Amino acid sequence: MAAPQPIQDADLELMRRVAAGEPGAVNDLYDRFASLVFRLAYQAMPTRADAEDAVQEIFVRLWRTADRYDPKRAALVTWVMLISRRHLVDRLRRTRARVKAMTLDERQSEPMGATAQSGSAMESQERFGELLERIAKLPELQRTVVTRAYLGGQTLRQIGEELGTPIGTIKSALSRALVRLRERSTGEELVP
Repeated sequence: MAAPQPIQDADLELMRRVAAGEPGAVNDLYDRFASLVFRLAYQAMPTRADAEDAVQEIFVRLWRTADRYDPKRAALVTWVMLISRRHLVDRLRRTRARVKAMTLDERQSEPMGATAQSGSAMESQERFGELLERIAKLPELQRTVVTRAYLGGQTLRQIGEELGTPIGTIKSALSRALVRLRERSTGEELVP
C-alpha cells in the first residue's frame, strides 16, 4: 500500500521553495528537521559546539542542494538524514586527519579515549548510514512508518492519523519493516 500522495507533494513543494530561495522556506525546513539533525550531530561530534556548527553546515548544504531532491528516490526525511550523515562523516574524517598530524608529545597530553571516541562515532555513523540505505529500499508505507516512528519520534497513532491509515495497518507495516531490516542486517541489532 502506498502512502498518500499529498505527503510527497508537500515535501517536494517545500524543497522547491528552498531551492528557489523563497523567504521562510529554509526556516520551515529547519523547524521540521533541526531536532533530528542535531541529535545525529550531537551523537557523532566530540563536543556540543562541534555539533551545533555541524548542524548549521548541514542546513547550508541542504539549502544548496535542495534542487536535487527527488521524492521518487527517497522520502524527504531519508534524504535529509543521508545528507547529514555524509556531512558528519566528512567532518569526522577531516578531524581524524588533523589528529594523525599531531606530534607524539601532543598525543600524550590528550585525554585517553578521545581518539577512540571519534573512531567509535565514525563507525556508528557508518552503521547508521547503512541502516538508512536499507530503510530506503523498503516498500513505501513501511519506509514511511519506520522513518516517522524511529527517526521522527512520532507515535504509531500520530502516523496513522496523518496518513489516514488504520492503526492496525500501521502496526503491521512497522512489524514487517523491522523483520526485513533484521533479515538484511549482519546479525547486529540496528533498530531499537
